[in-house]
Amino acid sequence: MRELENGAEEEGNNHFKAGDVQQALSCYTKALKISDCQSESAVLYRNRAACYLKLEDHTKAEADATKALDVDQGDVKARFRRAQALQKLGRLDQAFTDAQKCAQLEPKNKAFQDLLRQLGAQIQQKVAQLSSTDSRVQQMFKLLLDSSAPISDRQKAAQNLVVLSREDAGAEQIFRNDGVKLLQNLLDSQQEDLILSALRTLVGLCTGHQSRTMAIVNEVGMDRLCGVMGSAASTVSLSACHLIQVMFEALTEGMKKEIRGKDEAILPGETTLRSMLRHLIDMLPASSVSGAGRDSAINLLVKQVPRKSLKNPDNSLTLWVIDQGLKKILEVAGTVPEVKGGPLLTDNTPMSCSVLLNKLYDDLKSDKERENFNKLCEEYVQYHFGSSDMESKLRAIQTVSVLLQGPSDVGNRTLELSGIMDAVISLCAAENITHQQVAVEALIHAAGKAKRASFITANGVALLKDLYKKSENDRIRVRALVGLCKLGSAGGTDFSMKQFAEGSTLKLAKQCRKWLCNEALPLTSRRWAIEGLAYLTLDADVKEDLVEDKKALQAMFELAKSEDKTVLYAVGSTLVNCTNSYDVEKPDPQMVELAKYAKQHVPEEHPKDARSFVEKRVVKLLEAGVVSALVCMVKQESPALTEACRECIARVILALVERQEDRGLVVAQGGGKALLPLVSESTDRGKIKAAQALAKITITSNPEIAFPGERVYEVVRPLVSLLALDCTMLQNFEALMALTNLAGISERLRQKIIKEKAVPKIEGYMFEEHDMVRAAATECMCNLALSTEVQKCYLATDSDRLKLLVLYSGEDDERLRKAASGTLAMLTGEMPELCTRIPDTTSHWLEIFQALLLGESQDLRHRGAVIVMNLMQADKSLAEKLMESEALEILSVLAKGDDPKQASIQKAAQRCLDLATEYGLIRSNEDGVNGKTM
Repeated sequence: MRELENGAEEEGNNHFKAGDVQQALSCYTKALKISDCQSESAVLYRNRAACYLKLEDHTKAEADATKALDVDQGDVKARFRRAQALQKLGRLDQAFTDAQKCAQLEPKNKAFQDLLRQLGAQIQQKVAQLSSTDSRVQQMFKLLLDSSAPISDRQKAAQNLVVLSREDAGAEQIFRNDGVKLLQNLLDSQQEDLILSALRTLVGLCTGHQSRTMAIVNEVGMDRLCGVMGSAASTVSLSACHLIQVMFEALTEGMKKEIRGKDEAILPGETTLRSMLRHLIDMLPASSVSGAGRDSAINLLVKQVPRKSLKNPDNSLTLWVIDQGLKKILEVAGTVPEVKGGPLLTDNTPMSCSVLLNKLYDDLKSDKERENFNKLCEEYVQYHFGSSDMESKLRAIQTVSVLLQGPSDVGNRTLELSGIMDAVISLCAAENITHQQVAVEALIHAAGKAKRASFITANGVALLKDLYKKSENDRIRVRALVGLCKLGSAGGTDFSMKQFAEGSTLKLAKQCRKWLCNEALPLTSRRWAIEGLAYLTLDADVKEDLVEDKKALQAMFELAKSEDKTVLYAVGSTLVNCTNSYDVEKPDPQMVELAKYAKQHVPEEHPKDARSFVEKRVVKLLEAGVVSALVCMVKQESPALTEACRECIARVILALVERQEDRGLVVAQGGGKALLPLVSESTDRGKIKAAQALAKITITSNPEIAFPGERVYEVVRPLVSLLALDCTMLQNFEALMALTNLAGISERLRQKIIKEKAVPKIEGYMFEEHDMVRAAATECMCNLALSTEVQKCYLATDSDRLKLLVLYSGEDDERLRKAASGTLAMLTGEMPELCTRIPDTTSHWLEIFQALLLGESQDLRHRGAVIVMNLMQADKSLAEKLMESEALEILSVLAKGDDPKQASIQKAAQRCLDLATEYGLIRSNEDGVNGKTM
């Protein structure tokens, strides 16, 4: 053992002297694995540290030098190398201490003295820089506090403060120099530029720093921050929202670190967190808060309150918010903007309330918790509906509308309260436009479920038709139209179940498109037109008409990019329908026949929903600019971009990349990048759809171009997620193909795939019965085997990995044979010790390799020749067995070929013959004919 270790160390030293640092590193690592002597290990660690320094891996260099010093504190070389590594890592004080000790041990060593001087100069420079930063901070403070200074100078100073706050040293200097008080003064100023600079500076101070964040929250106060967020200036409101979001992140991350090991600890961060949430809840009904500020508060509650994962059993924060703030949320939800006296709303506020209520309801764990939620909502609605005041009744109906769009079970229960539905029907005929509008919207949302839709069909269709035809107000007409659209699409995609007469849906859709393109109408009315299309496009005739109307498509895409976020789901649903990317369960043919025999209803597909029609619609959508609209929709920061909405976007992009020829256009317009957030923030089904779209793009595009920079590493995890039993065989296959492509690019990507624990899953698919899946898994393993970590798996004697590759090399499926034999060729070349184990895998190994040499494919012959060459190089006895078989004759023929395309095969075959000659297994005749030795 000691001889092996010394040999590896000496070989490493020779490589290092020759400048082959990577080989030297490998030798020292190998020697460390077999070393059983502490002092010799210390020398190896010291030598390996020198390699890491050369390779500029300073963290590993410092770690190895420290391990050497742990054994011998007097090892001056190890200490010097650690000082060099620490210098590069920026830890100058520690580096100076090590360099000082080196100089003390060897005062005349020039290298030690030079390093000491360098470090001294660098430390002085750093001190001067900190001093300079301090001076700059003071100058900026002085200028900002001087109210007589020119406003342009104060604005410039404020901007410089923002830049400084993004650096650790600058942030610390601002904080220590009582900068928070100055920033409070800026927040209280009436100048928008100064307020924005103060907010952005606070973002720099709080980012990733829990203790500073807690101090700032306590000093600045949530009252002041909420006041700024409630500002009428939208940019100021959004900046304040961003600051509070950063504060939440800093506090919650800090709590995660502190709470480990403490089951029910009430930490300072948690107290601050709840205090901040209380302020946000109190903002909701406040009349002094702007509509944008209210939306920001709701958005923060959506992000911070519900659990991120249902695996976390603690939903106490949600229960606390329901207890403290549900009535305040309902107060905003029930506000009718046209009725004076209520809080200010934006067009997005009702939808944001629906999302928040839905998130809170979904986060409840028990029937008791859900019943309490229902009870609170019912009490609120009953209280207002029971009032004799019409405005109060409108508030009750509006609340029901918002609940129907959010937690629909709760909405349906409130809708069924005594008198509510009758009041809705009655108010639809009211003369007051506001009363009509509230009632019609409630009627539309109530038509969501089959039983409710049938009730409204019987009682409300005539009323909606009357409103649509006779109302002089377009706001009412467009809403009545959407109600008719919703009822008209009750049969879904079933061609045989249509609520209205032939052609009626086409007329409704035509009117929707007309209103959609009418820029004179308010955005809300145009948004309702898209809502109508979202229902009507379940009809294939409507889909065909819509994609032919390029003006309507572009108007829809422009609205998707607008400030009105409530349109996102309607656009997504419309596009899902047009691309047929919804899930359709095809009935069992036998069950269909039984249903026909029993005279039961059998769903029918519209002829224009056939694949050829869908492909043409996809092409027209791409030509109209659908990808840029989808990319903008993904980037929206709004509660309206729900997980269900994200699922719609993922489905549409998957449909757009179905044809290989369309993928380049989708990638070029940003569709590939847009998928990355969808694989982590969507419904479970949406994540799978997004991952499958990523797989399709990765298979046919250059991943480094489709996902430039670090993004390519983000693609790995979603692809690995498709290697699951609950995914389809097609999804498994496409994921394997995509991972194969990634694994062939770089070692870093291979390591990322290994880190995601994909190797055991890929090995599992190598046993799959489906030929294409099995071959794809083997190809993927072939590329992954370029990594030494995977290669080591094949050294294990307790598995059949090697046997499987040998057997697959003899299969009929050419693709599988190529993949398996390619892996074998590479493994036997990299690890000669594997070669001697091959005869034990199967008694047919010789026939398998001979068949490779005789293969029809040039690739197979090349792989066979390389495997045989590797076997012969590794072991003479294997060479004897091969030369005693028909392999000798085959190799002789392959070596004589004169086709330049087969030069690599000839070279490998000739090398086999040369080895056999060297071993004395064959003799070379003067005429070049090889023969066995006697």
